[in-house]
Amino acid sequence: MIEEIHIHDLGVITDAVLPLGPGLSILSGETGAGKTMVVTALGMLLGNRADAGSVRSGSTKALAEATVRVPSDHAAVALVEESGGAVDSETVNGTEESLVLLSRTVSAEGRSRAHVGGRSAPVGTLGAVGETLVAVHGQSDQLRLKSPAAQRTALDDYAGADVAEELATYRGKLARYREVVATLRVAKENSRERALQAQALTTALEEIDAVEPVPGEDAQLDAESEKLTNLEALRGAALSAHGALSGSDADDEPDLNAVALLSHAHQALDLVAESDPELVALATRVRELTVVAADVAADLSGYASGLDEDGPARLAEVEARRSALRALTKKYGASIDEVLSWADEARTRLEGLVVDPQREEQLRAEGESLHAALVKHATRLLELRRVAAKKLAGAVSEELSALAMPNASLVVAVEPSERFTDDGRDTIEFMLAPHPQATPRPLGKGASGGELSRIMLALEVVLSEVDPVPTFVFDEVDSGVGGKAAVEIGRRLKMLAKNVQVLVVTHLPQVAAFADQHILVTKSSDSSVSDVKVLTDEERVVELARMLAGHEDSRAAREHARELMRDATA
Repeated sequence: MIEEIHIHDLGVITDAVLPLGPGLSILSGETGAGKTMVVTALGMLLGNRADAGSVRSGSTKALAEATVRVPSDHAAVALVEESGGAVDSETVNGTEESLVLLSRTVSAEGRSRAHVGGRSAPVGTLGAVGETLVAVHGQSDQLRLKSPAAQRTALDDYAGADVAEELATYRGKLARYREVVATLRVAKENSRERALQAQALTTALEEIDAVEPVPGEDAQLDAESEKLTNLEALRGAALSAHGALSGSDADDEPDLNAVALLSHAHQALDLVAESDPELVALATRVRELTVVAADVAADLSGYASGLDEDGPARLAEVEARRSALRALTKKYGASIDEVLSWADEARTRLEGLVVDPQREEQLRAEGESLHAALVKHATRLLELRRVAAKKLAGAVSEELSALAMPNASLVVAVEPSERFTDDGRDTIEFMLAPHPQATPRPLGKGASGGELSRIMLALEVVLSEVDPVPTFVFDEVDSGVGGKAAVEIGRRLKMLAKNVQVLVVTHLPQVAAFADQHILVTKSSDSSVSDVKVLTDEERVVELARMLAGHEDSRAAREHARELMRDATA
């Protein structure tokens, strides 16, 4: 669950903090107030492409930051720790929970930086973590349940334990079947040729094992050799650079160094900087240069002090080891990693080469038995998935009827194929039929952004109990609907929010009335600045009145707003 979103200098939002709670959070505001910037911020945290145009005019960078609370065994925690980030853990009501911090900045020049768990990380890592935490369904982005793999996983989760058990059995037999087929393929070669190959492989493996190479060792030794060969030059360059930056104790003119000169420049500017804001900025930049120069000087001093004094003896050891490794790379691969990979493959081939006739017959019989079992399990998987597909399609189609798409239906196609894969021997595709006579088409083709958001809402409502993502975001899921259909959309969002956190951007009061928490985005009189605020119950009435009648002072609109809120909680 997202506990807080911090947005800084993104679009029209200068600095805003959105405290979010469990259940259904509604985000509303006048057109142009900046509601979409919240979705944009979440997209940044999901690893979407950063757009320099979203940086607030006059600012150097935009920031999106989120604090997310998840169970300590959640996949996101493992991903954060694998990337070197840290999480804060605590026990809440006897359950171990973790707080994950995600952040992303984009500069006005378009450069982007990501942080996961307080540590810099590739944007791809940020996206991988974000995908386990948030599902976004917007007018232009539908980031979940679009890929065949995601659709297969969703259907299998919906199908339950029967498919899970059948799939686990199938995968175990498939893995063994592949091993048997590979071994038999090798065993079909001429026995004399196999013996010669086995002898050659054995000799090669003995040569490699005698050297005991380590992955990446050749590259590491090459780098160390280069460094040891140029030890004095490196030390001299480091000391020379250090002296130029900060001088030395023996320097007759200690002030003639970069750090001192920069410090002098900063002092000169700082004396008069208050007279001109432009000079203040220049003085700040000079101060930053001074700090950087001092840091580099200190690092250079440490580098020079840390150079190995026993270089010649170590260089001899390195060269002897490199010679032994080169003997292997000349024969078995361009690098030691390739040599080790070749050795692993050679051991596998060697195992297959020594199969005797009796063992070969046993493997052939095992392969035939496994193939028959695979056909049986794949057929069973197909049957179970088709049953689940029919049930899922029916449930989603019922939801679509209530979401102002009465003639539309979801079709979950499960078709047999010839090839055995890790997931069975069938293909799965979610498709939409806009009316009974229409040919079903893949999701996303032929549906508007608002319709696609409603399709995804229907799917998420049905799947939420078996395949929950902690947080769902819907951007104007109610586009193009009103009246009773809008009420039903609000009701289903509320249903979804029983199992997960839901954030909805909406213009419809019928939807907003179902909120557990209502957040208002407001803009300044000149539309240049926006801010966000969590509304009290009475403030919600005022905002719903504005959404209903166009102005919040209407007594009738306020009474209507209270009625909507009462009906939503009935």
